Amino acid sequence: MQGSEAIEPRPGVVLRAVGLTKVYRTGEVEVQALRGVDLELSAGELIVLLGPSGSGKSTLLNILGGLDSPTSGHVWFDGTELTLRNETALTEYRRHHVGFVFQFYNLIPSLTAKENVALVTEIATAPMKPEDALALVGLGERLNHFPAQLSGGEQQRVAIARAIAKRPAILLCDEPTGALDSQTGVLVLEAIEAVNRELGTATALITHNAGIADMAERVLRFGDGRIVETRVHAARRAARELSW
Repeated sequence: MQGSEAIEPRPGVVLRAVGLTKVYRTGEVEVQALRGVDLELSAGELIVLLGPSGSGKSTLLNILGGLDSPTSGHVWFDGTELTLRNETALTEYRRHHVGFVFQFYNLIPSLTAKENVALVTEIATAPMKPEDALALVGLGERLNHFPAQLSGGEQQRVAIARAIAKRPAILLCDEPTGALDSQTGVLVLEAIEAVNRELGTATALITHNAGIADMAERVLRFGDGRIVETRVHAARRAARELSW
């Protein structure tokens, strides 16, 4: 990938992507997952990425989170170009600055909620206490419960607490309510909302569910590897007001 000159971000912009493309090749088959995507994400902002499966949303999130690299294009975090950094530097970026929440919780069954969160706080530079992270997502009374003793929504909130306990600058959520019913999903979205509001974490959330979009400041709709529509909301709806 070619280098580029550092670009001074707008005030408040934490993450900036320009001209991202991603091509996957299997033998002679070529799939273009991203086709020139530009994106900025600011501190304290919550954006929702909408679109059908295969439209490029997860590929974009993986590149922004340092889990994958683009075929072409550039990503800057806090003014530093990630697309010029080696794997060791990207590991440090993920460890200290990015929290991930996926559809499946990936908790360790033999550890309590508190212990699952503590796994992250032990390697972070300025972490929250596990108890504080769990309280922020509404699980202050469930510290010593094992995953098998928690509902799906509670397990997902433990996963959110684990993701944010290191105080990341960025929270990337890929279908965090995909395995949950709407009532439970709203509780999970309230936890994400609380993290975004109280910690000022820049948050990007992928969903197939258009009903969730109203909680965002910006909604980016994807189609065929591109952002085909951007919608800005003058006011965000609270997660508890959502239904689908």
